[in-house]
Amino acid sequence: MSRELSYLSRLVAKGRLDRRAFLGRAVALGVGAGFANTMLARAVRAEGPVRGGALRMGLSGGESTNSLDPATWLTQVPQNFGMTWGETLVVQSAEDGSARPLLAESWEASDDAVEWRFRIRQGVTFHNGQEMTPEDVAQTIRRHSDEDTQSAAYGILTDIEEISVDGRDVVFRLARGNADLPYLLTDYHLVIQPNGGFDGPAAGIGTGPYKVEVNEPGVRHVGLRYDGYWRDDVGHVDSVEIIVMNDATARMSALQAGQVHIINRVEPRTVDLLARAPGVVIESVPSKGHYVFVMHCDTAPFDNPDVRMALKLAIDREQMITQILQGHGSVGNDFPINEAYALYPQGIEQRAYDPDEARHYYERSGHSGPIVLRTADVAFPGAVDAALLYAQQAQAAGINIQVQREPGDGYWTEVWNAQPFCASYWGGRPTQDAMYSTAYISSAEWNDTRFKREDFDETIFEARAELDENRRAELYRDAAHMVRDDGGLILPMFNNFLDGRREDVQGWVADPNHETSNLRAASRVWLNSA
Repeated sequence: MSRELSYLSRLVAKGRLDRRAFLGRAVALGVGAGFANTMLARAVRAEGPVRGGALRMGLSGGESTNSLDPATWLTQVPQNFGMTWGETLVVQSAEDGSARPLLAESWEASDDAVEWRFRIRQGVTFHNGQEMTPEDVAQTIRRHSDEDTQSAAYGILTDIEEISVDGRDVVFRLARGNADLPYLLTDYHLVIQPNGGFDGPAAGIGTGPYKVEVNEPGVRHVGLRYDGYWRDDVGHVDSVEIIVMNDATARMSALQAGQVHIINRVEPRTVDLLARAPGVVIESVPSKGHYVFVMHCDTAPFDNPDVRMALKLAIDREQMITQILQGHGSVGNDFPINEAYALYPQGIEQRAYDPDEARHYYERSGHSGPIVLRTADVAFPGAVDAALLYAQQAQAAGINIQVQREPGDGYWTEVWNAQPFCASYWGGRPTQDAMYSTAYISSAEWNDTRFKREDFDETIFEARAELDENRRAELYRDAAHMVRDDGGLILPMFNNFLDGRREDVQGWVADPNHETSNLRAASRVWLNSA
């Protein structure tokens, strides 16, 4: 039996048998799906990558306002395209979440984690032919960490006091110890650019496996393989084309018809239907990502803590998981950390749907009249349905939520982080510190709840410098309570990353660090259509 299954798995790896037929034969032989998929994955790896072909991706999350400047990347299209032409110093492992060298060769820290020294890889060239130098690295981090920057990475870099170059090393001097610095440098905004991007932040020149050929924001982006690329284990296809498909139905139809090889953000309600389509594979990966409704704590009526608490108690999280995610996710508790993070705060009471208690807080707040909740299809898969379901749930508490559907184009510039109550999503971050520093400390550029508490900031800063893990865990528990009980975050669910691919796309890595294989699917996969 194992010999026959091994033979069949090699046929699939060579493109001579489709995956559906293989799994059907495995069932007939009495083999479980999990074991069969493991054998298939091993066969694909053993067969090895195939060079060549033109990969097409149909992705949600593209707008006419998108830029190639990494500092501005908010959504999936610029992020995915950016990871084809750009690279960071460090990357997070798909296997265990550890920090792994990329453009940095190695690193070491002082005993108090205040000074960090990163050895920069030699022999790497930018797409303009120039060799990447430690000064390019230093300039990149200087640009993103400058207090006048508009970079979304600024919040995680505020502790950097001094950046210097010492031979092949870039040396970071911090205001306080930070044991997580290598993880922070995995942030997709921190793409290393010539002279740090000061001369041309949107030039699209990086060190990645593909160089920018076409850049039509909101329409499509094309990258061609860069012949001078320094690695041989990624960048297998000749070209990558990312087509902006913000409409979920259009993405699904394009994948079914074979017009594209990969799509992101499969609607949970259509997963089972799409999985039955010939030649289609669904990748469902548990993640740190979360789908949320965010309130501005400094804007009426959300500046009233009783209103915020009423709205948190008026949402049925279990029903959201069942009805919106179709089970592809887990329940959230109004702070942005789940058990995928190190030092997850255990023992915090799970907030439950309680319309009577929600009514109590709402009446005590003194607010009356409708509350406008803005949403759009691009906010997250099923966001419009989720908002309508939430409005229905809140009625039991006497809360009138009016759902306002917004256009997808411009949602991330005109609605998110601009309007006081809207649907949004977060893909998670490598560490708790990175998540809180990006979106919850008072100075964070992406503080989309306007949650500003000095004692919270100090808690995060203390945890950042704390090397004793028990004490650090206590501090993160305190931080979670503050956000959960006082913040403007309604976090009903952590989502699985749901991507779809054609069967001839091989080499997919199930990576929980971000959707579409940590934004690197285009570089990792190959096409096997033999």
